[in-house]
Amino acid sequence: MTPVVALVGRPNVGKSTLFNRLTRTRDALVADFPGLTRDRKYGQAKLGELEFIVVDTGGIDGTEEGIELKMAEQSLLAIEEADVVLFMVDARAGLTAADQAIAEHLRKAHKKVFLVANKTDGIDGDSAVSEFYSLALGEVYQIAAAHGRGVLSLLELALAPHLETLVDAAVDEDGQDEEEEAFDEEALLRMVAAGELDTKEDTKETPFADLPIKFAIVGRPNVGKSTLTNRMLGEDRVIVYDMPGTTRDSVYIPMERDEQKYVVIDTAGVRRRGKVHETVEKFSVIKTLKAIEDANVCLLVIDAQETITDQDLSILGFVLHSGRSVVLVVNKWDGLDQKVKEDVKSELDRRLGFIDFARVHFISALHGSGVGHLFESIQEAYQSATRRTSTAMLTRIMQMAQEDHQPPMVNGRRVKLKYAHAGGYNPPRIVIHGNQLNDLPDSYKRYLINYFRKSLKIMGSPIRVEFQESVNPFEGKKNNLTLSQERQRKRLLKMKKQ
Repeated sequence: MTPVVALVGRPNVGKSTLFNRLTRTRDALVADFPGLTRDRKYGQAKLGELEFIVVDTGGIDGTEEGIELKMAEQSLLAIEEADVVLFMVDARAGLTAADQAIAEHLRKAHKKVFLVANKTDGIDGDSAVSEFYSLALGEVYQIAAAHGRGVLSLLELALAPHLETLVDAAVDEDGQDEEEEAFDEEALLRMVAAGELDTKEDTKETPFADLPIKFAIVGRPNVGKSTLTNRMLGEDRVIVYDMPGTTRDSVYIPMERDEQKYVVIDTAGVRRRGKVHETVEKFSVIKTLKAIEDANVCLLVIDAQETITDQDLSILGFVLHSGRSVVLVVNKWDGLDQKVKEDVKSELDRRLGFIDFARVHFISALHGSGVGHLFESIQEAYQSATRRTSTAMLTRIMQMAQEDHQPPMVNGRRVKLKYAHAGGYNPPRIVIHGNQLNDLPDSYKRYLINYFRKSLKIMGSPIRVEFQESVNPFEGKKNNLTLSQERQRKRLLKMKKQ
């Protein structure tokens, strides 16, 4: 098993700064505000070629109430699941009552604990950390997380007992993408003309098959995203509190269901631009939008008791613009009378009819009704977005679309579609080559997109179709006449003059 390293301590001692340094990302929010991290946040890190998991937690100071109490509970859960605990203290601020309370809990937890004094740069470290020895947790390790000083030696010591396990668990990430399918254009056109395209065994194994499915739970604040996350995980992994904006950071959580691996991304709610005032909240919105781009599938959570708002449509627009697959989740469905339910469904048809390719689920995240079926739609959308389809199959589908409905005439000539091939995946991108494609009406382009979707049975994922004008190899060229052709030309010109 890959070791888990938990970062614990009171607020603003530098846990998120160390998390970002270990994971080589900016995934944890970092600013000079106590209590910025609210949930357990997971990240992958490496010591050389050896992998481990880092857990960033909310701060504890012993005076928690309300949501701060929930944050403290998350930190205690992180301690329970960790193999190694890095207990961080602030060398500049000195020993506090909160440090003593946390140390008392760690001694009872029977975990391997390393007492880490952060922010020792620019001061007499030995003098500054001397009082922390009174916590009776052994050696005090001095680091400067912001600059990386002392971090490597600390890791080597903390992970020494796990090196053999890490070697066995190391994942071979060759990072090589499968090459795009090569084809001979002239040979393909001859096959199209002769009707010799073989469309058997057209769909190929996707290069994404062995990767976990990453799905982001997105929506406006307080629509039940974290409640849904916890319900899907089967535990209180994310803070749930009746206050909009409880989730400030995007939380990445690995899970497995029916032998399929997933990564759940719980995101901060996205408000209307005019309502985003706090600096931290603006940062959270940016990270939410980045999480959408990082996900394979997005679950857009809508509050059934408030129906659809312009902000819901704005979030949906960003999801589709990013090319992500989408599943619509109408939450808080329980308790509504039949008349209200019918009104909500009518509103969905009226305002969201343009994404009729997305599955719609009516659920109660709080009580769990309907939640289990979400995984079926997530897998369906992911498979639709990442399935590979051959050039032969795409070209044949394009031909059938033309047979059912011919392209229009432009300036007395009919637009000609020659062949189609895959231009990318996640989302599916289809490139069509032909003549006069710049004059092809938008209505016919939409017809082709819908025809491809129906033929390939793509659900949940947008499709992007691009049109490329075929190059005329003789354009701009002039034939050179042979000697006999030149003589014939002169005779014709002479006869014309007579």
